[in-house]
Amino acid sequence: MKTFIQDEKLDDQIPVILEAFNYLHLKKNTLFVEEGKICQYFCFIESGILQHNILVEGEEKTTYLALKNSATAALKSFMHQIPSRKNIKAISDCDLFVIDQKSFQNLLINNKAFHHFYYNLIENQIYRIDDYRIDLLTLSPEERYKKLLANEPKLLKEVPLHYLASFLGISSRNMSRIRKNVVL
Repeated sequence: MKTFIQDEKLDDQIPVILEAFNYLHLKKNTLFVEEGKICQYFCFIESGILQHNILVEGEEKTTYLALKNSATAALKSFMHQIPSRKNIKAISDCDLFVIDQKSFQNLLINNKAFHHFYYNLIENQIYRIDDYRIDLLTLSPEERYKKLLANEPKLLKEVPLHYLASFLGISSRNMSRIRKNVVL
């Protein structure tokens, strides 16, 4: 959290933030958010991986992988209390710290440290999404795989191949071929 707050003068406000979150354990393949339902929590991932996905013509497409030490939610659903357009599923056992919308809004308004945390978190996510979208349009599948390998090598060990392929916009068949051709 301190990484995102970046202001030592606000350190005394961090315990209030931590008290507002509750522990939640999700078993592998359990939904954190279900499409068509309202996202109940914003979460910080202490361990595990949450897969954001949508169904396109009956096929599950990975839109994002939320990893350890990151925060996630179906944000539009959570913030506006409207049905989610996506699922968020635990693809491994997950230990999460969650906060409901009312407590979240209270912290956002009344806790400057949390406001800094959230602002910096969202700004960082926008940068990552922008880079990801540009990569999808400008890099070949092999180049996207190599970039993932260079930037997130642990994903290759922790995430099943078909989720990575979907996330990178590569068919599972092409992903297998690319993995064989890329020298580690």
